[in-house]
Amino acid sequence: MARKPRDYDAELQALMDKARKVKTQKTTQLGELVQVTGADALPFEALVGALLAALEQSKKQPEAVARWTERGQAFFQQGSRRGAKTATGDTAGGVAGNSRPAAAADRAAQ
Repeated sequence: MARKPRDYDAELQALMDKARKVKTQKTTQLGELVQVTGADALPFEALVGALLAALEQSKKQPEAVARWTERGQAFFQQGSRRGAKTATGDTAGGVAGNSRPAAAADRAAQ
């Protein structure tokens, strides 16, 4: 009995569709993090600046990421909008591009 030939084009298309879906979900989650922390109240430029500062700080001081992670875990455990108050005054915090929503929210809550 002959083997059935594989449809590489269909497999590639399915993988591309899955990658597109994952990217869309990640983008949606990051937007939701901005909203739930209250960071959407910041001007767009200020939010970008805070994110860039957080990324720079994470490279210079890796221990800062651990502090942000703890703070973010506490934020989600409380289930509050505490970040709405703190997001407007702290330019060192912000989402540093981590794909894990909890870790990203940790940094956004600062």
